[in-house]
Amino acid sequence: MRMTNKIMRNNSLYNINQNKLLEDQLSNQMTNQSKIVRPSDDPVIAIRALRLRSNVTTVSQYYDKNSPDAEQWLTVTQDALDTIGDVLNNLYEQSGTAANKYLTSDDLQIILTQMESLTKEFYASGNVDYAGRFVFSGFRTDTAITFSAEDIAEMGRHPVSYEIQEDIDYADISTINYTNFDVLTDGMPAGAGSGDSYEQYVANTTLYRFRLSYNSLDGADANGDLPLKITDKDGNDLTIKRDADGNPVLDNNGATQSIVTEYADAEEAYKAIANGTETGIAYIPSSGELVFSAQFYAHNYEEGDSFQITYEKSSWIEGDINPVHYFRCTETKDDGSKIAYNTVKEDQDIFYDVGFNQQIQVNTVADEVFTHNVKRDLDDFQHCQKELKAIETKKSDLEKKLEAAEEGSDEYKDLQKQLEAVEKADTYIRDSIQTKFENQITKYQNYIDDTNVAITNNATRGSRLELITTRLMNQKATFKELQTNNEDIDITEVAVELSSAELTYQAALMATSKVMQTNLMNYI
Repeated sequence: MRMTNKIMRNNSLYNINQNKLLEDQLSNQMTNQSKIVRPSDDPVIAIRALRLRSNVTTVSQYYDKNSPDAEQWLTVTQDALDTIGDVLNNLYEQSGTAANKYLTSDDLQIILTQMESLTKEFYASGNVDYAGRFVFSGFRTDTAITFSAEDIAEMGRHPVSYEIQEDIDYADISTINYTNFDVLTDGMPAGAGSGDSYEQYVANTTLYRFRLSYNSLDGADANGDLPLKITDKDGNDLTIKRDADGNPVLDNNGATQSIVTEYADAEEAYKAIANGTETGIAYIPSSGELVFSAQFYAHNYEEGDSFQITYEKSSWIEGDINPVHYFRCTETKDDGSKIAYNTVKEDQDIFYDVGFNQQIQVNTVADEVFTHNVKRDLDDFQHCQKELKAIETKKSDLEKKLEAAEEGSDEYKDLQKQLEAVEKADTYIRDSIQTKFENQITKYQNYIDDTNVAITNNATRGSRLELITTRLMNQKATFKELQTNNEDIDITEVAVELSSAELTYQAALMATSKVMQTNLMNYI
């Protein structure tokens, strides 16, 4: 093949251009600190870079955002649970102090004042939030566990009522002791014998009671209809009077007859059940109690039974637990609109994605820790304190009258008999209070156990999250290293190659210039 000057020139220009391209490529690598500028530079590196960048982005989302967010949520929850545990332990200790039958009503009131303050703190701890989200509210993170002062003010402007359904079991029906010492106020009952004493008419009666989750409930409406319904597991309405065959008993107008009677206060209802004038159910809206007569209880309740109680509440105060977190309920607003809550029972656990196909629960739901019973127990204690105060006052009045009466007179002897009856009633009441607080120690221990379980579960989630976070940190470092090895250049190596390309380019220019100086005509 004949090699002409033109061919040599073209070949030289092509090779020089290739050297220049290589020099440009190396220069771009030095400038961008990357092996490729465009995918076409190296498709294999480009595809691997896309995959590794996606992995780094995903891991960074988990490690830098999701995991810290979950950790902070768990930390806030842990702090609140620790506070709750401390509060319950203090309540436990106060119950032990109050379980002393020789305390005066004033001493008991001091203890109850402290317990009331602790109880408020117990529920206030349930309203902690993280980044504007209430941590114990399940999916309703914008709704606090209890009603705030602002909520109550808004209800004052726009009243809200709730129809609440509570599911209860046979074991939820408890017994309470009621001491009746009306004989000391009203005198001997009609028909009492001349040899009867006041003391024999002082009675201590065991009552069957279910305590609803709220007090200050709604009573009968303008038509006298009670907003209360009790149904058994078969759907039978237990508030309706029935005959021996179980059929509803109708009045003269053909309407069913209710066996529920509303009472203004607990004392009145207890008395009616104790003396037998109430044979059905005593409903006490003010204290949120249902008290059953012995015959009604024996006829309608058996171990293993379950029931549903529906009632209404439209009077709320600051610190009341919002029922939407606990019960099936229907909210009725002042404009007549209704909203039904919890119509379907579902878990309200919140999970965070903290890894590839990995989730972790971050929330503790309110009903795992916050029970209505802590506040309702305090209501019982305050009733006990009032009973003790009443019997102490009665005893003090009799002692003053006895001091003023002439010794040996009929009045003196009568006052002595009354004082003996007061001592009996005082013993009953003090024994009842002591028993109640001793039982309360066990209750508080159960509340503490529930809180400890929640603390343990929360800490377990935190420990697992810590392990996941450590692995994410290692994964992020590994993926970044792989990304660096895939995309980034070795500066020293590229610098040497660039210097070599520059020398090669200069040498090529010199060689080409020598070749181009001589042609065939010079030779001829």
